[in-house]
Amino acid sequence: MTSQVSSPAEQADGAVAGEQRKPAGTKDVRRLDRVIIRFAGDSGDGMQLTGDRFTSETASFGNDLSTLPNFPAEIRAPAGTLPGVSSFQLHFADHDILTPGDAPNVLVAMNPAALKANIADVPRGAEVIVNTDEFTKRAMQKVGYATSPLEDGSLDGYHVHPVPLTTLTVEALKDSGLARKDAERAKNMFALGLLSWMYHRPTEGTERFLRAKFAKKPEVAEANVTAFRAGWNFGETTEDFAVSYEVAPAAQAFPPGVYRNISGNLALAYGLIAASRQADLPLFLGSYPITPASDILHELSRHKNFGVRTFQAEDEIAGIGAALGAAFGGSLAVTTTSGPGVALKSETIGLAVSLELPLLIVDIQRGGPSTGLPTKTEQADLLQAMYGRNGEAPVPVVAPRTPADCFDAALEAARIALTYRTPVFLLSDGYLANGSEPWRIPDLDELPDLRVQFAQGPNHTLDDGTDVFWPYKRDPQTLARPWAVPGTPGLEHRIGGIEKEDGTGNISYSPANHDFMVRTRQAKVDGIDVPDIEVDDPSGQARTLVLGWGSTYGPITAAVRRLRTAGETIAQAHLRHVNPFPRNLGEVLRRYDKVVIPEMNLGQLATLIRAKYLVDAHSYNQVNGMPFKAEQLATALKEAIDG
Repeated sequence: MTSQVSSPAEQADGAVAGEQRKPAGTKDVRRLDRVIIRFAGDSGDGMQLTGDRFTSETASFGNDLSTLPNFPAEIRAPAGTLPGVSSFQLHFADHDILTPGDAPNVLVAMNPAALKANIADVPRGAEVIVNTDEFTKRAMQKVGYATSPLEDGSLDGYHVHPVPLTTLTVEALKDSGLARKDAERAKNMFALGLLSWMYHRPTEGTERFLRAKFAKKPEVAEANVTAFRAGWNFGETTEDFAVSYEVAPAAQAFPPGVYRNISGNLALAYGLIAASRQADLPLFLGSYPITPASDILHELSRHKNFGVRTFQAEDEIAGIGAALGAAFGGSLAVTTTSGPGVALKSETIGLAVSLELPLLIVDIQRGGPSTGLPTKTEQADLLQAMYGRNGEAPVPVVAPRTPADCFDAALEAARIALTYRTPVFLLSDGYLANGSEPWRIPDLDELPDLRVQFAQGPNHTLDDGTDVFWPYKRDPQTLARPWAVPGTPGLEHRIGGIEKEDGTGNISYSPANHDFMVRTRQAKVDGIDVPDIEVDDPSGQARTLVLGWGSTYGPITAAVRRLRTAGETIAQAHLRHVNPFPRNLGEVLRRYDKVVIPEMNLGQLATLIRAKYLVDAHSYNQVNGMPFKAEQLATALKEAIDG
């Protein structure tokens, strides 16, 4: 979905939603400035599809939005249990927002497990829509309800809408020819239709999507469309829903341009394709499927028309080995994985450091250790990316800050890899990978020129006057070695895992040469040209700086906005380049009395900052598999300011 928007404006993320009433026939229509909705049910109830369709229609309508899909780690989680609950949260607004929201204004609970797993996050006074058909005695006992929460008064503080979703869906599809069990599966579309009516979402796009998705089963497609329309009509006619809501397009939230909704993994895949086109190099992905990185493999496999080659290897080691071979052969080479896969790839990453070939290692971080929480988010691979190899093997690290920023981060990682002939880590995470937001589609002339010059002939003259090719003779500015494509006459050279002699690339066991090569590889990474870090300090009087990296950008910025709205002074800076750090970072840190670093780990960036700059940085950490909430961070930062 794409939409056109115009001039920019900025409002505080998380501000209290305002509303206006106006009559619309027999039902009121209230205007809100923002809404947070959470769909929750069993992993088989289609909550991710429901949320994705609502998000797509919201994007096409022109709202700003941010999403948080949250699903079980198990492939087939036990039905009706708390660990099996899948949810999708969407925050949409008529102004610029940064996070999926702290607490939902509306919870759609498809069964007792979904209600119990999520009700603690729902503030009093919010709306709760429950599928009463699923509140059987057995289903409630399975999750620990001794009595029905719909009858015992425990939900009296909420606006509860009991809706027999399953019964209504089956009734709507009685003439569809589907068996009852198949008809029941469309109850998520009934719920989507109801919510689409409540919030005046477009419907045509969802109907087109359903007919396309089930094109080979037209009876299923029409059943889903019928259930969707039935949900919309139910909202229009039932007395239980006396009010619908409007959230105007965010017409002033963004610079002019054409926008579409995009997830982090999709933006990253598009960024890699754009990088290969801008470099005029074929793109090669060597990968082994692993959550939450697999979507990148899936997406890139669809784009052979852009010269993309994808190789699904038998394991992580084979995936990166093939990618490194492609880099040697002259491709823009990529391997994708998550934390456990990085551990398996570590020896080949070290080999890429030694061979000094461009290679992108995309790590979509997830909860750990080991297999850990594959569908939950974490930022705990930073030190592994920095140091998780044998020997001194420095690798640059780039981290996107939002789902849409994954596109630009991929281009930046490619620029560094190609310019400096080095492997580069791109550290995204599950929150960015699965979350989505509006993305302005860039014009081609906005993209960087990433073209490289392959070695064409001899580059060194021996003492006897012979012209030869030295594979490790370096560019004096970048310290990059020449990139010679195999098969180029006269440029034959040796590669392998033994230390190279400076210049010639011959095998060398010389202690002095090894020391020199280690220091040279480190100097190359240290000398990478990265932009200075920018500080957001409007008053110029702040004494506390909050420093972040990666996906904490949204919650940190939302928290900072809240504090400034309350009259506090606080500065904010965010790192995209974690290795090497921006050259002005030390000077920035020393301007402030306090430096607070929120991270979804136990303080890995803080450890690096303390070690390098001798700054007493304060960590604020969580590792619960979920992103920070803005209010949570605002409270912690207020304590830091006052402390």
